[in-house]
Amino acid sequence: MKASLKAWTAVMALTGAFWCGPAWADWRDDIGTFRIGIVAEPGAGNTVPGLAVLTQAFTNALGMKVEFVVARDYAALIEGQANARIEYAIYSATAYATALQRCGCIEPLAAPVDADGAAGIRSVLLTRDGKLPGLADIETRRIAMAPPDSVGGSLLPLAGLAAEHVGIAEDAPFLVHAPSASAAETMLINGGADAMFGWVRAAADGQPRLPGGTQARLEASGLSASALQVVWMSGLLRYGPHAVRSDLDPEAKRRLTVFLTNLKSTMPDIYDLLESKHGGGFMPVVPKDYAAAEAVVRMVSVEGGRQ
Repeated sequence: MKASLKAWTAVMALTGAFWCGPAWADWRDDIGTFRIGIVAEPGAGNTVPGLAVLTQAFTNALGMKVEFVVARDYAALIEGQANARIEYAIYSATAYATALQRCGCIEPLAAPVDADGAAGIRSVLLTRDGKLPGLADIETRRIAMAPPDSVGGSLLPLAGLAAEHVGIAEDAPFLVHAPSASAAETMLINGGADAMFGWVRAAADGQPRLPGGTQARLEASGLSASALQVVWMSGLLRYGPHAVRSDLDPEAKRRLTVFLTNLKSTMPDIYDLLESKHGGGFMPVVPKDYAAAEAVVRMVSVEGGRQ
């Protein structure tokens, strides 16, 4: 009896081994070739530096064949992921939010941070010498605003304020539309505006401001830090994520997240090829981290529908 029980146990263990192997590999078999979409830098055509090295790094991480697909722009990248022609895409924040709106079929895995911990930007409403005491007085002052295509100086503040139920029409009489962000700064410096919308770099842990951005530019132009006050600040617009289709196997998501979050410390040269703008490594992100980007895209979609 003991011998029979032992033999039965061995058979079951062997059977389990046979079943576990193919089940573990099913997601790789189903995919066949794992395709990663990326948009080339302007003027680079369809080339990406170090593509062969990057392909091998992702191949090692996933244990399967990997192929990079270079898209001509974010619109093509979004269509490719929405239609399941690619499993993984590297987006800007607003491109990710647009893709999510397009199909609801993707989720972010990780996003880069800067070496000093900055994870994105926040829009700010800056005033000089207390000329704008608070948001309640905004309609009685002249507020400089960057051009409509400025994310930090126009889109993000309009979307952020609307989310806080402070609606500001783009054609509001108290807004003074500047031809550029630097022109809006000049208006605040020269007294042509009482306040202006700009942006600051910010960390994800609640630390509101880091060096750089509009306030730093104003101070470099001669305004003292004590003369500037922040009247309002938006939510964090994170740097763009690496995102996958939501139906990707959890094991593949886990492997990719581990690969990305360890890449800076284990393979810094490959990290620099994959992420040349933000040198602090990748951090895990979740959908709610892109609420600000989604608000911007929703606002633009509504405005576009009215035209």
